[in-house]
Amino acid sequence: MKTHLIKDLTVAEICDGFVYNELEGKGLFGLGGKLTIQPEYQRNYIYADAGGKKEQAVISSLLKKYPLGLIYFNKVDENKFEVLDGQQRITSIGRFVTNKFSIMDNGNPKYFDSLPADQRAIILDSTLLIYVCEGVETEIKEWFETINTAGVEINPQERLNAFYSGPFVTLAKAEFSNSQNANIQKWSAYVKGSANRQDFLERALDWVSKGKIADYMSRHRKDDNINELKNYFNSVIDWVSSVFIDVENEMCGLEWGRLYETYHTTAYNPAEVSTKVQALYADPYVRNKKGIFEYVLGGSQSPNLLDVRVFDEATKRTVYTVQTKKAQAKGVSNCPLCASGPEANKHKIWKLAEMDADHVTAWSKGGGTNIKNCQMLCKTHNRAKGNR
Repeated sequence: MKTHLIKDLTVAEICDGFVYNELEGKGLFGLGGKLTIQPEYQRNYIYADAGGKKEQAVISSLLKKYPLGLIYFNKVDENKFEVLDGQQRITSIGRFVTNKFSIMDNGNPKYFDSLPADQRAIILDSTLLIYVCEGVETEIKEWFETINTAGVEINPQERLNAFYSGPFVTLAKAEFSNSQNANIQKWSAYVKGSANRQDFLERALDWVSKGKIADYMSRHRKDDNINELKNYFNSVIDWVSSVFIDVENEMCGLEWGRLYETYHTTAYNPAEVSTKVQALYADPYVRNKKGIFEYVLGGSQSPNLLDVRVFDEATKRTVYTVQTKKAQAKGVSNCPLCASGPEANKHKIWKLAEMDADHVTAWSKGGGTNIKNCQMLCKTHNRAKGNR
């Protein structure tokens, strides 16, 4: 790969013909149309997130005449370039120069057009230090990964977008990485993250590929549609929202793709599901609220999903002491199941460490986790008893 350094390109030249797409949240063009600011292998523009502190810091650095660091262009043709590294900084500058956001000056917001003439000149006349690179696609993308190890680190899905850039990624990002998509609010009830950091796209790909995202992207890289991806993602979301009519905070980020594959062919009564979910939310013994949904989908057969509160040590010791004294007085085992079973352990007195606390009436059948519903069983019988 060949590189050469350019030291005299000004902000005014870079921002000539700057275009910013509000819907997709990305800088498109600059340098009089010669520069593609956000090629498809680039991440979304994220400097506007968290109150825009990062994009304001870029402008503040220019006004203070601080260097912005190296910027890398990829030369794709004669007089045609794309930003390899620095698109966040360039987009920040372009957005400010075109009055897309303001900076604070002594507590007052100021847009570019409202700055004094000398400050506007400082910004426009600032020069950027730019390395121009020329190479084949593999070299360029390897370099892209190398130079993106600093700053806001690119995440795994952003790396995959870069590696498998093409028509499929372009269409997929337009759908799932578009913060202005009207469906984002609905998706956010079930999928954790943000559109800008590719979280919705990653989840959609994870679901449709059953976890084999890279393989799926490789096979579909040249596709000119994302119908399968969209349809599958929407099928999962629609199924969840139809089965669970109440939207709870704990639903966000669950493995809905796996749950859809496991349970979507089962018929559910949404009203009955809602009743069960609300009862479990109100149950003081349920410690893992996130497990409620899979527990209900699975027919309430796996209490381990709920992390039901267990008996504390004080309760165990008290029950053990009472139970052991009564057993010794009768000359039988302090494990009631051993006492009523075969001769081998019929009279054995187990140590506390050799016993487990057990619900007399199973929690799943209405038994509480309290001293009145506690009995001590030897470990063998407790494990054999299960949920009976």
